[in-house]
Amino acid sequence: MIPLPDLVAIVGIALACAIVVGAAGLVLLHAARRSPMLVRLCIVVLTASVSMASGMVAVAQAMFLSGHDLLVGIWIAGTATVVSLGSALVLGRTVTRQSRRLQRLAADLGDGTPVTAAQGDRDRSELAAVEAELALTSRRLHEAREKVDALEESRRELVAWISHDLRTPLAGLRAMAEALEDGMASDPQRFHRQMRSQIDHLSDLVDDLFELSKIQSGRLVLTMETVSLYDLVSDAVSELRSVADARGIVIRESPRPDLMVHGDARELSRVVGNLLVNAIQHSPAGSQISVTTESDADGNAVLSVVDAGGGIPESDLPQIFRAGWRATVSRTPEQLWGRSSGAGLGLAIVHGIVEAHDGDVVARNVDGGCRFDVVLPRLAVA
Repeated sequence: MIPLPDLVAIVGIALACAIVVGAAGLVLLHAARRSPMLVRLCIVVLTASVSMASGMVAVAQAMFLSGHDLLVGIWIAGTATVVSLGSALVLGRTVTRQSRRLQRLAADLGDGTPVTAAQGDRDRSELAAVEAELALTSRRLHEAREKVDALEESRRELVAWISHDLRTPLAGLRAMAEALEDGMASDPQRFHRQMRSQIDHLSDLVDDLFELSKIQSGRLVLTMETVSLYDLVSDAVSELRSVADARGIVIRESPRPDLMVHGDARELSRVVGNLLVNAIQHSPAGSQISVTTESDADGNAVLSVVDAGGGIPESDLPQIFRAGWRATVSRTPEQLWGRSSGAGLGLAIVHGIVEAHDGDVVARNVDGGCRFDVVLPRLAVA
């Protein structure tokens, strides 16, 4: 066992050497603060190795050790220093490669192209975690950009179609007003009826725009109550039956009287009405529209509207609930007795209202037409 005075002397000498070498190492690190991580890592390893070697030499000199023992110690310290430097170089190169990848990932974040992390699943280092997080952030930013671009495209389409739909009835109103003012109208009563019809059409367009703005801004306020789908379907069919009859279209309804949901009766009535108007508009004369309600396997209430309009191209199905979207840019929606029937807002409003009721609406092609299913949580009634 080492005597206490000798132990104190050894520790003191080694501490003094470590402080001196450590201070020199800190000075070098400060001078190399702008150098690569590999250089600074080598300085740290050299500082530790030189501190140990200098302590050994100083203690050997103080304790009058033999030259042979001192030389052995120096060789051991030198060997350890070489091995430590080699390990530092390997680690430094790994850290440098990961740092460069992080720099590239950070630079690519603004390019709009999603990037992926190059590390495998077994790499659990902190830099690998940062790299994976940057790659995930890049993908999220790319998805966000795509959504923003889609919304901007939708907005441009909506403005274009609404401008067209507003300009057409306004031009008709202007022409009829000028004809009445100049006394050129052969049948003023007919002009008055047409003007009233155009005004109703404009009113429906403005109402649809206001409803869509509330949905998209999150300001849609629902008055929740117990609603019977049977009553909703019956009222909507009664309101639109004359429109369908005028086009030679038959509406067949078979709603179940026991299906109740918790929702806003006014907004859900708008959902049914918009779906029926859409079906009437796209169904040919002499065809049939079916409206049914039923329960699905999960116990939800499902309202289905099936038309005979020939279906929708599969590539267009994901777009039909987007505001302002229409199947073809050359198509001019017709007016259904004063009702807005094709401003590109009806299905978008349906989708927004159904989502506000924690439900879902899907469209799919069936034989000869298209089927819209509105799925709503069913209210359990004792």
